Amino acid sequence: MTENTPRYTEDEIRSLDWKEHIRLRPGMYIGKLGDGTAADDGIYVLVKEIIDNSIDEHVMGNGKKIEVKVEEHRVTVRDFGRGIPLGKVIDCVSKINTGGKYDSRAFQKSVGLNGVGTKAVNALSQYFCVQSFRDGRTKKAEFCRGELKEDLTEFDAKENNGTLTIFEPDDSIFKNYKFVNDYLREQIKNYTYLNAGLTINYNGENYSSKRGLLDLLEHKVNPETMLYPVVHAKGTDVEIAFSHTDSYGEDYYSFVNGQYTTQGGTHLQAFREAMVKTIREFYKKEFDASDIRGSITAAVSVRVQEPVFESQTKTKLGSADMGPDGPSIKAGILEFVKKQVDDYLHKNPATADALLKKILQNERERKDMAGVQKIAKERAKRANLHNKKLRDCRVHLPDEKNEKRFETTLFITEGDSASGSITKSRNPDLQAVFSLRGKPLNCYGLKKKVVYENEEFNLLQHALDIEESVDNLRYNKVVLATDADVDGMHIRLLMMTFFLQFFPDLVRNRHLYILQTPLFRVRNKKETFYCYNDEERQRAIKKLGGKPEITRFKGLGEISPEEFARFIGSDIRLEPVVLSADSSIEKVLSYYMGKNTPERQEFIIDNLVIEKDITDEDDEPAETEETAAA
Repeated sequence: MTENTPRYTEDEIRSLDWKEHIRLRPGMYIGKLGDGTAADDGIYVLVKEIIDNSIDEHVMGNGKKIEVKVEEHRVTVRDFGRGIPLGKVIDCVSKINTGGKYDSRAFQKSVGLNGVGTKAVNALSQYFCVQSFRDGRTKKAEFCRGELKEDLTEFDAKENNGTLTIFEPDDSIFKNYKFVNDYLREQIKNYTYLNAGLTINYNGENYSSKRGLLDLLEHKVNPETMLYPVVHAKGTDVEIAFSHTDSYGEDYYSFVNGQYTTQGGTHLQAFREAMVKTIREFYKKEFDASDIRGSITAAVSVRVQEPVFESQTKTKLGSADMGPDGPSIKAGILEFVKKQVDDYLHKNPATADALLKKILQNERERKDMAGVQKIAKERAKRANLHNKKLRDCRVHLPDEKNEKRFETTLFITEGDSASGSITKSRNPDLQAVFSLRGKPLNCYGLKKKVVYENEEFNLLQHALDIEESVDNLRYNKVVLATDADVDGMHIRLLMMTFFLQFFPDLVRNRHLYILQTPLFRVRNKKETFYCYNDEERQRAIKKLGGKPEITRFKGLGEISPEEFARFIGSDIRLEPVVLSADSSIEKVLSYYMGKNTPERQEFIIDNLVIEKDITDEDDEPAETEETAAA
């Protein structure tokens, strides 16, 4: 054994207890960590794990109301189910593989089957409290990072049966995190769509649904963009809803036992195949699958006994069967879709005509693009061998065995100057850079053919690998990194238009971000502050006192690589591009990127902001500007 070979003896073998393992490898239990800026960040998984238990109680017929309160960093969830058996309260939240869901008689078709979720929340919280109310008695326990801190003896209580859970995510693990209200509200609404008769009170506002997935689709999609009314069918274990819109791509919402499976799985694949087979048989024509599913927006929900997911975060279903003695998921969904959709189309000829018209339109567009696509693909293949616009990274989102794949990022920059600074300071394992040449084309109102005809757009779609589907996306975060001036803002809007027009799923699935970089550097000989707005600049000036040097950064290329490394490292500030459920992409793009209407001119005039420097003139420090600062 050489001197540099690490020791490997009995002394190097360690046995971790449950909480140590969760805290050492949190990604195994909750996926990525994040800071709350993305909808799938770990703090939302913690909330989900607690609410899932309450949902399971409701599904079993216990409790019609759940109360959820989120304030700053504290989450409170109170259900009115049966309550955890008092003698097992501590075990159920602190002993791995302990729970009532191993017995199928107690929890049929539950989502939480491994006895892990609540324990993970406990271990990853700096404060965790659980209290069970059961038949006039209550039991309470408090923990810190999985360690039991207070074990109160049982005592009498007048409150209704149920469980109260309070937790605060550990800020040493979830650094600089904050809850985004829109993400939590969508999470709550999804629960109500899938559980008729359930009311969830979120921060004082009640949410409920009577029509299930029909309500979900009408909430997610602007009715004006639908080409025909939502087709909705609900059975014992399968529920579907779908319509076609005027946008590009396929948009799906899939659920298993009330769990939102963001990455789909066997049930979604079965639904997609069943739709193609059913539509072909109804019209008695072998349409191309992409023509049938193009522009579809659909939701599918299944109830499966003892589901198998591909990870603890339960975002992708792996089960092949509906239950131990049930049919396969593929056969069960095919039979349901074939009967329900075929019946509906026969009874509603206007919908059948509108659907056929859309399929034929998709077919014409596909054939129209075929020639252009072929030329563009050959051009892209040649360019990809020496793609000067793309400086790629080593890890990519589809690398399922790499736990860092969710950290993969593509920065889209303007010009060689900005891309040079980012390239020199980036993490080459996880961060890639794509450089634009000047202002891109305004895509609003154009056909998708332009993506292939425009060399830059074609190279970008190939770099992202989203030509066929956003499911193939190579980077988890696509970040627009433009200068903080008028030109930079314009380029940012043009790129947002590109994605919204042709790849809306990339935005809907929360992959698009805007990079926030500091506008000012305020420093003296001892300290340096980087300020992202004028308020931070004022605070920095007051803190340093005297007359510090102030630098106004106009362009990203003016920030040195050494400094830039600070802004795209662990303290990176990203602003997600969020498309609210009630927003129509067509209306948004028409208003902001269409013809210059009087309404838009009025909006600009009404929202003009005049910035005034509030620093006292006597104390005004010297301000410098980098090379090309305005």
